[in-house]
Amino acid sequence: MTALERSWFEEAQQSMHGWDFSHLAGRWQTADLPWDYAALVREHLSADDRWLDIDTGGGELMGRFNHQPALTAVTEGWQPNIELLKQTVVKKGITLYPDAAEQLTAVPNSTFDIVTNSHGAMPVKRIAEVLKPGGRFVTQQVGATNNYALSRFFDEHYEPAYPDNQLLTVMAQMQAAGFEILRAEQAYAALSFTDIGAIVYYATVIPWEFPNFDVARMLPKLHQLQSLLTINGRVTTFEDRFMIIVRKLARCD
Repeated sequence: MTALERSWFEEAQQSMHGWDFSHLAGRWQTADLPWDYAALVREHLSADDRWLDIDTGGGELMGRFNHQPALTAVTEGWQPNIELLKQTVVKKGITLYPDAAEQLTAVPNSTFDIVTNSHGAMPVKRIAEVLKPGGRFVTQQVGATNNYALSRFFDEHYEPAYPDNQLLTVMAQMQAAGFEILRAEQAYAALSFTDIGAIVYYATVIPWEFPNFDVARMLPKLHQLQSLLTINGRVTTFEDRFMIIVRKLARCD
């Protein structure tokens, strides 16, 4: 086994805490989207709003908004993140709703002025129920074809895990749930990796896009990518993203 191959096996053993890709700093680059999700949240989040952040991960993004802890609640379904949140944001006074089923089951109805969701599960009807009339929902989502070319490169039989998570389908679901659509956009952004170990790490921590990824079995493919990287200096795939901002109409309460 070569030193390069050993490094790939080591990347596959790395673990991630929360939803933190700092391990890839300087090893990947994503083109800018035509919108800024954080700016959209700030535009709609008022200081006195009761706020729910869905699938908050380790609370990294949520924490950047410095909202009042007593007015902030989060959901999270992955047990390691839940334990992390208990030791961090909960101790600051933020309410945590463990949500393994990703259906907002424990979240009270008609409670929140705003719900946000960055790349999380999206039970549209339940989101409408937990919002107050006139409440807003701001989300940025990973579309069904995210990294499709790279996923198919590793597995010619790969099909998207969430084929219906696409803008048109979700917009129709929002309207059916009683939301007024305020803004909706979709975009594709180039995602470039500058070393193959970064791809190994990425594929390992996102198993729904790279099912059954195994370094030993993928060695020939990884060497192919290494050859392409030597020529081009990077391996590029494309992120599928869409954003929606909606307001709950009074009739859906």
